[in-house]
Amino acid sequence: MSTVIVTGCAGFIGSHLCDRLLASGHEVIGLDAMTGNYPRWMKRRNLGSAAGHPKFHFMEVNLCADQLEELVRGADVVFHLAALPGVRSSWGPSFADYLGSNVLATQRLLEAVKSLDAARRPTVVYASSSSVYGDMEGPLAEDAPTYPRSPYGVSKLAAEQLCRVYASEFGIQAVSLRYFTVFGPRQRPDMAVHRFIRAALCGQPVTVYGDGEQTRDFTYVGDVVDANLAAAESGRAGDVFNIGGGNRASVNDLLTTIEAVCCVTLQRQIWPAQPGDVQRTYADVEQAAERLAFRPRVGLAEGVERQVADMRRLYGRQS
Repeated sequence: MSTVIVTGCAGFIGSHLCDRLLASGHEVIGLDAMTGNYPRWMKRRNLGSAAGHPKFHFMEVNLCADQLEELVRGADVVFHLAALPGVRSSWGPSFADYLGSNVLATQRLLEAVKSLDAARRPTVVYASSSSVYGDMEGPLAEDAPTYPRSPYGVSKLAAEQLCRVYASEFGIQAVSLRYFTVFGPRQRPDMAVHRFIRAALCGQPVTVYGDGEQTRDFTYVGDVVDANLAAAESGRAGDVFNIGGGNRASVNDLLTTIEAVCCVTLQRQIWPAQPGDVQRTYADVEQAAERLAFRPRVGLAEGVERQVADMRRLYGRQS
């Protein structure tokens, strides 16, 4: 890699990826629409390290409307992380926004890559989601049936399928990574680990949907960055990989970990389970281990400690 594009560069995972790429000497073009799904000051903070780097070039771009052909020309890799996130908010009229941000944006990006001469097309690494599977009884490999339980999951699967057909029909080097419950510093404020830690730091109660025994395969953001870099180097057209952290724990286990790290006792408010919330996720990462040499390195407690430290700084400087 020499020149790379990161869409969604001001987001949680995208900003970490930019920092790693810049530290490795790459020229990074960061694209982000800076949508209002969470505060703009948080997104600017995410880019705090990258913004002052001489090899970082930021552009505020709408993938659904702006011209993309010239943007991708000359890039070696496009890491496509831009998306509208959120399971619970994807129901109802807002699904039109998910179709645009997650499906149409991906199709337009792939069309832009297709428009280039075959020898000059960049590799595309697409950020998919474990939400494409739905509920999981045991560890699922990539060839397991996909039964998303939310419109968000449907939109991520549709974009993943677009990557597959552009790979098979036009030879575009598109690789999809199915992320499992990513956490760590800079996590979006609507995500559970962020909400729970914020409550612990502010002395507020936490809302738990369901009985708290639903389990997730928690994956530290730095390990996800490792997977992206490996996919760009070793992935093949049409590949799909699970990216899980091996930190399988229940919501109650997570809360206990946060209480221990923050030295508090959290008051829990129990609400009914929400539509689209799955009971468990569990990644089989054998293929990523074999093909990408992917080995998650950060455990749940260590990752929570790092996120707590970052959030102490985040909310201490909000004003």
